[in-house]
Amino acid sequence: MGVIAKQSVRGTIVTYLGIGVGFVTTFFVLTRFLTTEEIGLARVLIDAATLFIGLAQLGTTSSIIRFYPYFHEKEDETHGFFFWTVAVPLIGFVIFGILYCVCHVPLAAWFGEKSPLFVDYYYYVIPLAFFMLYQLVFETNANVLMQIVVPKAVRELYVRVGLLVVYLLYAFRVLSLDGLVVGICINYAFAAFINLAYLISLRKISWQVDWQFLKDNKVLVRRYLTYTGFLIVSALATTVAPLLSSFFITAKMGLDYTGVFAIATYMAALVGVPYRSLTAIASPQLAKAIKEQNRDECSRLIQQVTGTMLLVGGFILLAIWVNIDLIFTVLPNGQTYAVARYVVLLLGVSQLILATFTICLTALNYSRYYAFSLLLSLILTGSALLLNNLLIPLYGINGAALSNLISYALYGILTVAALVPLCRLKIVNRQWGYTLLLLTVIFGLNTLWNCYIPAVNVWVDSLLRTVVLLGGGLWIAYRGKLSPEINRFMDTYILKRLL
Repeated sequence: MGVIAKQSVRGTIVTYLGIGVGFVTTFFVLTRFLTTEEIGLARVLIDAATLFIGLAQLGTTSSIIRFYPYFHEKEDETHGFFFWTVAVPLIGFVIFGILYCVCHVPLAAWFGEKSPLFVDYYYYVIPLAFFMLYQLVFETNANVLMQIVVPKAVRELYVRVGLLVVYLLYAFRVLSLDGLVVGICINYAFAAFINLAYLISLRKISWQVDWQFLKDNKVLVRRYLTYTGFLIVSALATTVAPLLSSFFITAKMGLDYTGVFAIATYMAALVGVPYRSLTAIASPQLAKAIKEQNRDECSRLIQQVTGTMLLVGGFILLAIWVNIDLIFTVLPNGQTYAVARYVVLLLGVSQLILATFTICLTALNYSRYYAFSLLLSLILTGSALLLNNLLIPLYGINGAALSNLISYALYGILTVAALVPLCRLKIVNRQWGYTLLLLTVIFGLNTLWNCYIPAVNVWVDSLLRTVVLLGGGLWIAYRGKLSPEINRFMDTYILKRLL
């Protein structure tokens, strides 16, 4: 895989180091020292800030990747591109900051009955969103320069270590609840400044605006403005949908349930972790291939990402589900969170669908048919809104997870259905189908194991399942070469050194 392999492998290593920190934070600090209401407060504040920046960035992160090849015509010449990547989201932040303040009264009324604590910290979302916004902007700028490892280390490792420190300080009462919220904001502020310092240290960017270039390329400017305007509307849909469940649970059930749902969400989020590294380096390559109208290269990249993510993400999900009883056994206050076992499964499948097919939406966004993704985003948001409102009163947090699964399944199907005929790209191959069959068989065998083989000891049972089901499945995947990229990595970097 060349550059993609090297950068994504390094990025994945950093990511999983961060996962180790996140694992300790989530399963041995949050669940032990914080109440479910306090966990819910931290979660909904970060979710609210995430929604804020999704709108305020005005599509900047996607525009950076899509239009960088047009500005970067020669080495060390970007025509002031990086200035606009900072200025545009600042304009968006001011606009949506004012709107957020105006909406305080109706939102306080919606959340006030079940979650008054969130209303107390309503305005802390603004500084938190600002720092999260520019951490993301500076990271995306580094990505298009093919430098993903350091910004990824900041996001996946530094931020999590910082949050761990903040939570521990609160746990031992060094910080008050106010101090906890302020500490979370400061942590993201340092992350943004580190990314900025790294970006400057690369010495490959210029903040000077080339007005003549803009005058000479009015068509490009119009395309950029049209694309950005489209993304503003699209972000309203794609950013809202993943966060609706958290907000609905907070408003309808209270922060206690938001905290339980948050822990299940942390577990399920592990499924999509490899995609973060893979897409960070694959997206610029995909944007370049689309610009050059190289359909074969586009198809190769998409098949590579979807196939790898289905295999890797699928086995991560199976590893969680096979060991779910053990997880809740070792989790502090595990009995409190065990009610969310099926939430973990449903959200895990949702994450698998999202991680596998998001690259297809990325390709659609980078193509001249990007307007179709707006329709898909509106369908996703509409279905998520309807299903959350319908299923949460009926099934509680399980209903929230089920609404996620149905919405993302529909979203994935429609995205592929739009991309294939419009862009004439190949999304899946034979190995993809074999991978799906293998994952389904392992899941079925685990279900039969639950029904017919009683567990004498949860530790022994988990060990046997892991070795027999997951170990056997991995051996079949390797021998069957279900992912040639993973096989090459195993042969080159692992088996060769071991043998």
